[in-house]
Amino acid sequence: MTLASVRNLRISFDGVPAVDGVSFDISPGECLAIVGESGSGKTLTARSLLGLTPTTARVQVDELTLDGQNVSDHSEAQWRRLRGAAVGLVSQDALSSLDPLRRVGREVAEAAEVHGLGTIGQQVVELLRSVAVPDPGVRARQYPHELSGGLRQRALIASALSAGPKLLVADEPTTALDVTVQAQILRLLNELKASGLGLLLVSHDLAVVAKLADRIAVMKDGVFVETGDTATVLESPQHEYTTLLLSSRPGERVEPNRRDAEVVLAATGIAKSYRRPDHSIQRAITGASLELRAGTTLGIVGESGSGKSTLARILMGLERPDSGEVKLNGESWSVLRESQRRGRRGGIQLIDQDPFGSFDPRFTVGRIVAEAVALDGETGKGQRAERVVELLRQVGLAPALLRRRPRQLSGGQRQRVAIARALARRPRVLVCDEPVSALDVSIQAQVLGLLGSLQSDLGLSMVFISHDLAVIRQLSDDILVMKDGVVVEQGSAASVLTNPRHPFTKELLALTDPEASRAELI
Repeated sequence: MTLASVRNLRISFDGVPAVDGVSFDISPGECLAIVGESGSGKTLTARSLLGLTPTTARVQVDELTLDGQNVSDHSEAQWRRLRGAAVGLVSQDALSSLDPLRRVGREVAEAAEVHGLGTIGQQVVELLRSVAVPDPGVRARQYPHELSGGLRQRALIASALSAGPKLLVADEPTTALDVTVQAQILRLLNELKASGLGLLLVSHDLAVVAKLADRIAVMKDGVFVETGDTATVLESPQHEYTTLLLSSRPGERVEPNRRDAEVVLAATGIAKSYRRPDHSIQRAITGASLELRAGTTLGIVGESGSGKSTLARILMGLERPDSGEVKLNGESWSVLRESQRRGRRGGIQLIDQDPFGSFDPRFTVGRIVAEAVALDGETGKGQRAERVVELLRQVGLAPALLRRRPRQLSGGQRQRVAIARALARRPRVLVCDEPVSALDVSIQAQVLGLLGSLQSDLGLSMVFISHDLAVIRQLSDDILVMKDGVVVEQGSAASVLTNPRHPFTKELLALTDPEASRAELI
């Protein structure tokens, strides 16, 4: 028996194929993973199982069945009756998928109520409990923004399961999660699979795929270039693109000896708290200290909510600590008024996780970078234009992209534009806050390689924040590990990675060991 059967699926836009003749089956209790780069067609393929392809797309298929029912020519009204009841969807960004104005319980109950299963108030609590949400009765009364990323993702899974579908489509469900929460979600999905649920997983992370998938379909340019059981594809890849994906995982950093280099950024005894809506106090950071030396990278790693991004904002001078001090190039920084910092801001620049959200969507690439160039003192129009082209070339982008807008760029291209904009001010320090977490592995490898080359060429010092210890391993000379706002371990990358002292560091290393991840299934 098969839950889903697809034969010769073709999806095109204005005659240009985006998915070109793919076929697959999914059985009860089985997980098929589709892996590939951004733009390969994997999400379009997955969403065809829910009738959610864009209205501008032309969809053709020889056979498309769900639980034995032919759905290839279904109308939108017919698809509405199937979504949630026959097949559920878990997307990557739970915060944007959940209605911010509705309590979590109402969100979880919606699919069941839409399909005429009645009011399921008590069942909501049981559903949340079944996906390992602690205190489910309390959580059901909260709003999405009051939950952590991991809890939101669990609530989204509960919502997708509330009408009892036999098949679940999970589109990058763990990409934005730290490794410990990611492990929890993967355990949950494995338990659901063991109960008989069919699963179509879309992911660019082969470590995640190795822990969950029974079979893998590798997708490139709208075509499955390789398919097979997980062990065979990961251990004996036949296609060169599969080999490229496997080799794109972050590697080991070769540490230069810069222990005597000048300290360019230092923080001492940083503490920061926030007052919650109920007037209780949340401690975000407690007594954090660090040093960043010239030409080196300090990696900061920890779970969501550990205080990493708060520390980054304090280092940037975007927030003032409650106590402690930050010094930039040996001079006071955090205690200054913004008017006093403004003239020195070019020396420390931020590269954010979401460049798309930080760009004005109306601006072209040329204007986005030119604005930063103008802040650096380039006043002549000709000088600015030359500098913009130079910066784009520096980050590996062609001048032909100057007239494009952010929505016309790939994720990797947008991140390169963000790097070019940061370099426009000729900074000495870059603070990189999760800059590659949303990128697929091959593009991630390109961006990490670019940052490494720029550091070598320009003598940059970097604070690199990530929840992915494999990424931290590749770039960092020194590592700082945070948990619950506290620095639990810090030292050279070699000492932290080979001789971790704190249990949490040991847990992170165990969860991000690529060989261990692969060995679990193979």
